[in-house]
Amino acid sequence: MGSADLGDLPTGQNGSPDDPAGGLSIDPADLADVRRLRDAVREQVGRVVVGNQSAVDTMLLALMAGGHVLLEGVPGVAKTTLSKAFAQVLGLDFQRIQFTPDLMPSDITGTSVLDRKSGDFVLRKGPVFCQVLLADEINRAPAKTQAALLEAMQEGQVTLEGQSIALPQPFMVMATQNPVEQEGVYRLPEAQLDRFLVRVLMGYPGREHELNMLDLRVDAPAKVERLLSADQIEGLRSLCPKVHGEPHLREYIIDLALASREHPDLLLGASPRGALCLLRCARAHALLDGRAYFTHQDVQAVAQYTLAHRLILRPEAEIEGRRTADVVEELLQTVPVLDAEVQGVVGKGGR
Repeated sequence: MGSADLGDLPTGQNGSPDDPAGGLSIDPADLADVRRLRDAVREQVGRVVVGNQSAVDTMLLALMAGGHVLLEGVPGVAKTTLSKAFAQVLGLDFQRIQFTPDLMPSDITGTSVLDRKSGDFVLRKGPVFCQVLLADEINRAPAKTQAALLEAMQEGQVTLEGQSIALPQPFMVMATQNPVEQEGVYRLPEAQLDRFLVRVLMGYPGREHELNMLDLRVDAPAKVERLLSADQIEGLRSLCPKVHGEPHLREYIIDLALASREHPDLLLGASPRGALCLLRCARAHALLDGRAYFTHQDVQAVAQYTLAHRLILRPEAEIEGRRTADVVEELLQTVPVLDAEVQGVVGKGGR
């Protein structure tokens, strides 16, 4: 499926209503295009990396919602390969930085250098000036270098020599983190973790997927087809804020955040930014499914990716083997959502 098969992609203009709840208008043709795009990205990336459809879907969700991704997994599960293939399929400029303990902030953002011909200092931009930046093993660099990414991730710009320079759009950071090697690594500060819209845990592929991987590697490496351009992606992203949600769903999102702050196993619950990110991801999840409205199932589908890395366990809970993922699952099971139609309480997974 090539870009020609996707038709005229959305430009962010209002079209015909496609929301049974009477929300903002999104052209049904645009919704169909987004869903076809999701399927095409799955198929293209699957030519290179097998058994990671969930990770691809979450990365695409983060792109639509305008956020960044933290990829966490043991070495050798194709985190780097997946990121590169994802950028190639979307037609975005890709750069990779290998984080090391001696990496300096200027190695990321750039610096001014002396031009011997002119005798003037000229600005040499760093690798952050791209559209998809892979920060490989981000926790190997010290906090000062990690902090160099914060402005870029939050504001879409960097400051060099007192000058603020905008980054190319769309801009997306995909950072990898190794959870098993603890020598020579630095724990990511909470403020930086909170800048990642979602966290994706990548495990080992199943037996069948791993056999398929061996078959792929016997032949020449597969090539992926470019499906989109940066302008087309910006048009798709403009649809996300138009995805409608009933007021009781916003209350549900806030109730989840409040419950996390009062949970006995947590030292730190979800921040207001976490609640906003949960709303953005729920909208993007519905959009990728071809709907102009989101439900509580969309909120629950993205809660683990969006909330778990923002929570901090109490030391005694960690000693007992509790995980933040367990707490999120508990919140989803216990926090009720009020169904506006039947005025009843809805549990996790259905109406």
